[in-house]
Amino acid sequence: MVLHGTADVTTRPLSREDAPTPEPGEHEVLVRVERCGVCRTDLHVVEGDLPSVRPSVIPGHEIVGRIVGVGGEVGSLSVGQRVGIPWLRWTCRRCEYCVSGRENLCEKKRFTGYTENGGYAEYATGEDGYVFPLPDWDAASLAPLLCAGIIGYRALKLALPRPGGRIGFFGFGGSAHLALQLAAKLGYETVAYSRNPAHLELAERLGATASILTGSKGTAARPPSLDGAVVFAPAGASVLDALSELKKGGRLSIASIHMSPIPVIDYDRLLFGERTIVGVESNTREDAREFLDLATRLRLESAVSVRPLGEANEALGALKAGEVVGALVLDCSVG
Repeated sequence: MVLHGTADVTTRPLSREDAPTPEPGEHEVLVRVERCGVCRTDLHVVEGDLPSVRPSVIPGHEIVGRIVGVGGEVGSLSVGQRVGIPWLRWTCRRCEYCVSGRENLCEKKRFTGYTENGGYAEYATGEDGYVFPLPDWDAASLAPLLCAGIIGYRALKLALPRPGGRIGFFGFGGSAHLALQLAAKLGYETVAYSRNPAHLELAERLGATASILTGSKGTAARPPSLDGAVVFAPAGASVLDALSELKKGGRLSIASIHMSPIPVIDYDRLLFGERTIVGVESNTREDAREFLDLATRLRLESAVSVRPLGEANEALGALKAGEVVGALVLDCSVG
């Protein structure tokens, strides 16, 4: 499913095309894609919220599949292995950020499904060192782990309060439903905030301590109760909602790659008291390894709906309309 020019997803901008199977480079593997998750970042790529960087691209960066080809310089992966290909595809490994363990900030980094072709296809390539072994679970349940899970994990780490503290999740979609499970299993109190009652029902089933339905006026007036918070919704007003719930000394992380403008922040009421806001940019490979290990050991549950690859436009439309509970995944083995 190829994007030749950014456009509103309601115009069905992805076209189904036949293309040669890609050849893996010396440091790459070729993967037969089983499933590929549909991420909000894909929507930002398709609709042009992220600037176009190539004339056409195959989106998709929550890729699960089997290795069917290996480049000559690949040392740690082999044909037949079940692997995942995430958003972060490559970093330079030489800049000040890479050498200090902050490769997620590398100015030259490349991305699956954006700067390089991704997984809305039968085959995809990935760079050795940025492709991760996966367990032999259901492929659809694994796909959201590759971005929603990894990015949610980094956002969670940046916002985690003291042990046993209370953390809130604003916007309960594919990423939040994994991050909340992890926080709950690690012993934190967890609170889900959403405008959608179905999202809150899922949060409660996954172990949320509390769930709060937000309305057009945001969160209700009440004393702040959160020690930490993560905003997943791409709406700037959600930042104010989260800050209004955050106690003194609390930290708010924003897990969106693109967000509408944040309204003016009332410093005295919402930021004073050593509250902190931090934006999350991509992830490191260490984040990916840590999260995938935790997800496997703790058996995190992905709530997924599966659609055929040919319905990628419709899947993105459902995501934009807020109709998705949990995560959407494309079956790339069928049309």
